[in-house]
Amino acid sequence: MHTPVFTRFAAAFALACALTSTMPPTTAQAPAPQTQAGELLVYFGTYTNGPLSKGIYSSRLNLATGQLSPAQLAAESENPSFLAVHPKRNFLYAVNEVGKFEGQNSGSVSAFAMDRQSGALKFLNRQPSAGAGSAHVTIDSEGKNVLVANYGGGSVAVLPTAANGSLQPPSSTIQHSGSSVNPNRQKGPHAHSINLDSSNRFAYAADLGIDKIMIYRYDAAKGSLTPNTPPSASVEPGSGPRHFAIHPEGRYAYVINELPLTITAFSRDAGNGGLTAFQTISTLQPGTTPQPGYSTAEIQVHPSGRFLYGSNRGHNSISMFSIDPQSGRLTFSQIISTDGRTPRNFGIDPSGTYLLAANQQSDTVTVFRINEKNGRLMQVGTPVAVPAPVCVKFISPQPSTPR
Repeated sequence: MHTPVFTRFAAAFALACALTSTMPPTTAQAPAPQTQAGELLVYFGTYTNGPLSKGIYSSRLNLATGQLSPAQLAAESENPSFLAVHPKRNFLYAVNEVGKFEGQNSGSVSAFAMDRQSGALKFLNRQPSAGAGSAHVTIDSEGKNVLVANYGGGSVAVLPTAANGSLQPPSSTIQHSGSSVNPNRQKGPHAHSINLDSSNRFAYAADLGIDKIMIYRYDAAKGSLTPNTPPSASVEPGSGPRHFAIHPEGRYAYVINELPLTITAFSRDAGNGGLTAFQTISTLQPGTTPQPGYSTAEIQVHPSGRFLYGSNRGHNSISMFSIDPQSGRLTFSQIISTDGRTPRNFGIDPSGTYLLAANQQSDTVTVFRINEKNGRLMQVGTPVAVPAPVCVKFISPQPSTPR
């Protein structure tokens, strides 16, 4: 696997950090270029516990060429590792992946108002996540509530949103319990992600520590989660389920298992939210044995529903699978280097044309064009400098007002 040399980008980052070092918290860079027609605004969540990143960054993706503009600081924020965008595209929410907030053993979630032309973010407020190490966030399809998974605390919570986009204190919290077979990673619960189905009725929380996908009934009006029947679905002991993706048709769902580098496919009952596993497949090329230091991270289904992608850290690659439309089964098709280190996350643009891989430890984002016929990836240009990127979200630009 090809590994890029970090020093290619060090000088650019040193200059960027110098330019922004005097910026007050939550203030965006200025002036920021305006998003044009034929472009998508892209936000990057990052880790700020290293020397380079200061918060959330923005860039612009040219949909004709695949060129990604230089990243600019959109808002300062503490460890904004995962992002969610309001369905009206006017607010953005970020988990702050910390162990303590306001003296409590809790992470937090921050709310921002979004300028879709400039990419600037205006800080609104920050609320506790009701558990330490908040690691994943999503928002319901009506924009009424934000849902968060707390890895360190092993819990999930719901935070209502106000009309101005700000967050209210948690209205519902559920603490997971249990353990599994890996003595280093599974001594207790570690909720790693939370996702909602398209009906806004069921929430799925992948818990790495207990080898289960917990299933909850979700009530948007009450801002509540309650145990479902069935209450969960299990994966093989020691798998460590991390992130979860539902097929666009809703009949299938997939979880990427961090520890053995596998994906488990499920059939999904739209009536009761239940999951039934029918396949587990390696994320590596057939015949490849996982090495110490390898682990998986992100999983996403292509908007067409025909392809699935997963990222491999350590191996530093993206795996691509075709999805059988009749059975939902996966067939390995491609594995490709991310031209960087530790692809913790990636994003697929809404049109399904590009995939952007966030290489956390090489401080870069790599752009791939997706072949619309077979789903295979082809790298576009060279990686773009982004400090410690760990989440990718796309926004359509706000149309300019005619003069």
